[in-house]
This record gives sequence, structure tokens and C-alpha cells, in this order.
Amino acid sequence: MELWNRIGRLSSVFIVCALAGCSSRSDVLSANANMQPPPVVLATPLQVTYQNELALARLGQLLATNNLNSEQRAALFYERGLMFDKVGLRTMARIDFARALREKPDFAEAYNFIGVYLTQQQDFDNAYDAFDSAIELAPGYDYAYLNRGIALYYAHRPELAVKDMEVFQQRKVDDPYRTLWLFLTEVELDRNKAMQMLIKQYDKNHTDEWGWNIVKVYAGKQSAADFIRRIPESTSSNRQLAEHLCEAYFYLAKLSQLQGNNSAAEAYFKLSLSNNVFDFIEHRYALLELQLANQAPNSYPADVDFEAE
Repeated sequence: MELWNRIGRLSSVFIVCALAGCSSRSDVLSANANMQPPPVVLATPLQVTYQNELALARLGQLLATNNLNSEQRAALFYERGLMFDKVGLRTMARIDFARALREKPDFAEAYNFIGVYLTQQQDFDNAYDAFDSAIELAPGYDYAYLNRGIALYYAHRPELAVKDMEVFQQRKVDDPYRTLWLFLTEVELDRNKAMQMLIKQYDKNHTDEWGWNIVKVYAGKQSAADFIRRIPESTSSNRQLAEHLCEAYFYLAKLSQLQGNNSAAEAYFKLSLSNNVFDFIEHRYALLELQLANQAPNSYPADVDFEAE
């Protein structure tokens, strides 16, 4: 019997129990909450589809024509970059975004993507420059504020990160992900104040949008176990399930970190990545989190020429 008990304990290591949720708001960030391990829900990992491959082929054919002006070439490079990004070919995507900027130097969206890749590479100073360019060219481009805030967050500059996240959150207060990222930056400065603000934002702004369920867990209004168990009920396809799980496991990993359980966080980051939702920020930064945790080297060699034809 003792042998079977040991086997049972070993089988549960992957979903360590820190993130089961909290019975009250006051202990939601506590590492000592006496809760049971939440279940694990899995989707079939997303795959590159025939439509993805066909779109890449067609964009390549269009770019091979000679009757395009710079504006048209920039748009096509950007569209192909988005498609490369969607299927996880990050180096190819970054090359195309750089080409789009060469054709159209005032392409704010391309600067934003370059900044995201630089953040993943932990080249924060150049990432700031890219996001600054995007914001200067398009002050209303919300996601440049988000991504600059994330870069500042990972560079351990929370005071500046909070400023960007406040701008991002205030422009659409009923967006749950804006509330979550504002919390994740604010908690670096004042945990109690950040939690009070999160609960206030949830009570005031939450809607039926699925992402508010994640905020509900952070606010201590729902256990992680119930949250995970109900995710399949909110989806109508494997793609939607994979997307929801990518998001859910990433933010549960961040909550695990706040609770001081890095083993649980690592497991959840890996679960987030397992869905292959390459173009979600949760997938991007789950990979960065694991690199930081394991002191992994940068993904890109220093001598890669991203301007190459």
C-alpha cells in the first residue's frame, strides 16, 4: 500500500497543487492555501493547415511579380509575416516584417512586431525603440503600449510598465486581458493595492467575455479547479479550446509564480505552449518565461541578418 501511495504522489507532480484557487480574496496570492490540485484539460495541439500553406504560397507568388509599388510590397511582406508568425516560423516572420519596413518606413504595425521579437530575444533597449516608433507613428495603436509595457515588465522596470499598462487598460476597460496585464505589472510594486484594484476592476467592468473567468480566479471568486474543469463547456471547436487553454495555463502559471510555486508555474507554462497557438502573446511569453527560468540562450544567433533578401 505504501508503494502505491508513493506512485500516486509521483503521478501528480506535473500539476502541483499551488494553483487550486482560494477560498477568500485575502489569500489568493498565498502559497499556503490548502487546496486540491486542479485537473488538467488538454486540446489537440494546433497544426499547420492546408489553408496556411496555400496562403504562404500565394503570397510568395504575388511578391515575385514585378508590377508592385513599395506600398503594395510592404503590405504583402507584412501579411506573409503574419502568416509565418501564425505557424511558428518566427525567424521568417521577422525577416518579412523588416522587409516591410524597408519598403514603408512608417509602418507602425511592423515596428510593433519587430519590438515583440526583440523582447522575446531579451534585447530590451532595441525593443523600446521599435515600440516608440510604432507609438510615434500611430498614437492610437493600443497594442504598442501593451507590448512596450510587457518589455518593460520583463526588463524589471515596473514603474514604467505600469504607465503603459494603464494607458492600454483605460482605452478598453471591459477587456479582461488588459486588466490582467495591468495587475501583473502593479503587483510588482504593491501586492495589496494591485489586488484591491483587480477586484474593483472585476466588480465594475466584467462581462460575459470568457477571459473574465481568468480574472475571477485571480480575484479569489472562483477556484482554479472549477475554472479549468469548465473550459471545454465554453468552446465549440478544438481551435477555440486550444486558444482558451493557451491563455488559461499561462495566467495560471503567472499566478503560481506570485504564490511562490515555481514548479507549478513551469508546468503550466509548458501546458500553455503545448497548444501550438504561436501567435498568442501567452504562447510567446510562456516560452520566454521558460527561457528565463532555465537561463536559456537567446533564440536568435547574434549574426542573423534580418534584412536579407
